[in-house]
Amino acid sequence: MSSIITSLSYYFSFPFVRYALIVGVLVALCSALFGVILVLRRFSFIGDGLSHAAFGALAVSTVLGVSNELYVVLPVTAVLAVILLRAGQKRKVRGDAALAMVSVGALAIGYLLLNVFPASANVSGDVCSTLFGATSILTLTPLDVTVCAVLSALVILLFVLFYNRIFAVTFDENFAEGTGVRTELLNTVIAVVTAVIIVLAMKFVGSLLISALIVFPALSAMRVYRSFRSVVVCAAIVSVGCAALGIVASVLCSTPVGPSIVIVNILCFAVFSVLKPV
Repeated sequence: MSSIITSLSYYFSFPFVRYALIVGVLVALCSALFGVILVLRRFSFIGDGLSHAAFGALAVSTVLGVSNELYVVLPVTAVLAVILLRAGQKRKVRGDAALAMVSVGALAIGYLLLNVFPASANVSGDVCSTLFGATSILTLTPLDVTVCAVLSALVILLFVLFYNRIFAVTFDENFAEGTGVRTELLNTVIAVVTAVIIVLAMKFVGSLLISALIVFPALSAMRVYRSFRSVVVCAAIVSVGCAALGIVASVLCSTPVGPSIVIVNILCFAVFSVLKPV
């Protein structure tokens, strides 16, 4: 036990490890809050589709030589978030069909661009790091941490301020609209916020594993709680705890950060599945 504490003290003396923990906790918290909404509204597919779209946008920004890829990735992902959300609400346009088109198309375009216009000699390594978050979380700068903290604070503030309206829209959109809630605008806000979370999580767990942060904490909380507020609080605690444990396990075992966090989330879901509902 003492050797583990000594190792953790040594590793956390490095700034990049502390940066990874801060960003990881913030992204996990935001993902859990809006993950509950997406799961309850059966829009979980949006997280998966947007993560692939973000990869394609990141590839475009890399090819164009944009110094800060956030200027390209965030607007593109936000626009696609609104499109996917509306596609999921319309019966004429199947949400799963829109997801398949965006996912496959963005991945194909992104990988093709990175191969035709390589930004480095190790294209396969760059793609693997982007998709699975192998090392990118450990290359965060103070500016990255600051941007993540500001955006996370805005996401949490929006959730708190619009909590009652989000609750109403989540369970009965027609009733919420009848009581004066501007559901179209609120849905757009939710879609844009989801896009922000996806972009923030790209350096955390990678494009292919982002949906795990959105889905697993919400599903784990729903195994033991029934009220919306309890599920939200539990999901936030579970998500933050799994992120912290995943980062610690990654540091101690020298494993990729993203997959380590996802494995911890899977184990947590298995534990919650055997618990009786409160």
